[in-house]
Amino acid sequence: MSYGQGGPPWGQGDRGPQGQQPYGQQRPATPDWEALASASEARGRKRRWTLIGGGAVATVAVAALVATLVVRANSDDPKASDPIGGVSSSSALPEDTTAPAPSFSEVAPPPPPDPKDFVSSAEKDKAPLTAHSLYPGRKLTVGDRVYAKGALHRTTKCASGTQGALGQVLTKNGCEQLIRATYRRDGVAVTVGVATFKTADVAARVKEETSGNVASLAGEGVPTFCRTTVCRSTANAYGRYVYFTVGGFTNGDNVTKQDRAVFTTGDDVAEFTLRQIHRRGVAQASQAAAAQ
Repeated sequence: MSYGQGGPPWGQGDRGPQGQQPYGQQRPATPDWEALASASEARGRKRRWTLIGGGAVATVAVAALVATLVVRANSDDPKASDPIGGVSSSSALPEDTTAPAPSFSEVAPPPPPDPKDFVSSAEKDKAPLTAHSLYPGRKLTVGDRVYAKGALHRTTKCASGTQGALGQVLTKNGCEQLIRATYRRDGVAVTVGVATFKTADVAARVKEETSGNVASLAGEGVPTFCRTTVCRSTANAYGRYVYFTVGGFTNGDNVTKQDRAVFTTGDDVAEFTLRQIHRRGVAQASQAAAAQ
């Protein structure tokens, strides 16, 4: 029997006489943990230095490549600006740079037509004109004030719609037509009359020569007013149009300077009339501009 090579154990248990370990099953030696840890740390340091060294090499290689590109980009070699394909970027530019630059017209476009020009003479003022086109709708709203529209009237016998000497003035200066409309609010009524002439010069003259006034227009819920009582009247001109107002109380009271409601109503109706005449000019000027 040889010791340590398959011999039988001593007795029934794992141990031989006096508790000794049998020769064939010796206890392994305790590992030197400190030495193993030192060896592992050394291997880790070696691996890290290897990675750092590789990264440094890569960094140096990238830096060298960038330096090469910068040098080639600044080179006089026409191929240096394209290190990949060797084709100069200048090949994308047109070969003929002597072509003339685009030119623009130095002629300024004509100014837009003046709307007032189209309502200053009968030759240009060709748009249809009726009582309903000049005073449309059933009421007039100015701010918080609402006026109900009363009667409308149009005539080519201008003197028939006037009082006093105004008829003679209109006839003498060749009045073409007279359109009247009445608006009312809170016991106050105002009649506006619009007379047309050939030119703006004639209309301006009529305004200066005005005497008397248009006759108030009753109807549509408005009784006869301002025929025998004191009323407020105005006269203005715009283009070839002269427009008049006469306003007062529907109950027949005389108007005084303190009756602001009469003045306000007359001003609102006159302002609306002016705007309507101007709109005619704007519409015709726009059509003329579109035709150009």
